[in-house]
Amino acid sequence: MTAPGAPVAHPLFSLNQMTVKQLGLPELVDACVESGVRHVGTWREPVQAYGVEKAARLLRDAGLSVSTHCRGGFLTAIDAAERRAAVDDNKRAVDEAAVLGTDVLVLVSGGLPAGSYDLVAARERIADGIAELAPYAGERGVRLAIEPLHPMFASDRCVVSTLGQALDLAERFPAEQVGVCVDTYHVWWDDAAPAQIARAGAAGRIASFQLADWVTPLPAGVLNGRGQLGDGAVDLGLWWRYVEEAGYSGPVEVELFNDGLWEREGRSVLRETVSRFGAVAEGR
Repeated sequence: MTAPGAPVAHPLFSLNQMTVKQLGLPELVDACVESGVRHVGTWREPVQAYGVEKAARLLRDAGLSVSTHCRGGFLTAIDAAERRAAVDDNKRAVDEAAVLGTDVLVLVSGGLPAGSYDLVAARERIADGIAELAPYAGERGVRLAIEPLHPMFASDRCVVSTLGQALDLAERFPAEQVGVCVDTYHVWWDDAAPAQIARAGAAGRIASFQLADWVTPLPAGVLNGRGQLGDGAVDLGLWWRYVEEAGYSGPVEVELFNDGLWEREGRSVLRETVSRFGAVAEGR
């Protein structure tokens, strides 16, 4: 039951687990129920620590659906043994997603291997990995969602930097097996992204939509610089309209990596995020 005085979540709001990583899974579930949250995005490490099947029961019993499971990917290794290990780990991630009841596994594809400068070859190795993973995922009712990351992450996390590049990879495979994840934090700067969203929508390729704001200055290491909704430079409502016009009507996931938010009390962060999301939804 929603707690008295707590902001009530928009029906499409999904809370990515990392936004309030200071909350253990049972506390996260309780906080979601208090605010009427219907959807959550899970992360592998805390779910594994809690127990995948146990987590699935906890979420299901609370009436929460899992919008996405994060993350698979990291498929750019050159060494054959490392590549085999990465594919096998991604298959385990697919199995986890299936147990959790979500049909979306987000892929962060991987950066350049040490000593390599060849972005094109790295992307081809991603395609090779997906070629083995896509049928495996499809058989289990899970779709792989290739997420392009901002170019500042190309060296160490993701050589797929634009939606166009993500779609070029995804379109080699059936749409029901491979789509894309549209994340405002990573695409807001790209003038070509609105047209690529339309392209993705026309092909039925938008598997997930995530919101985060862009705030500067970026923190050391840049990874934990994802801003609270409304604190930065992104016209979040505009990007939401882009994906809606492209035919996406699923959960809208708020995924924030932010040291300042993590230092705060988690339920307070959740309530604030629910309220900020509501403002974006109303203003779009």
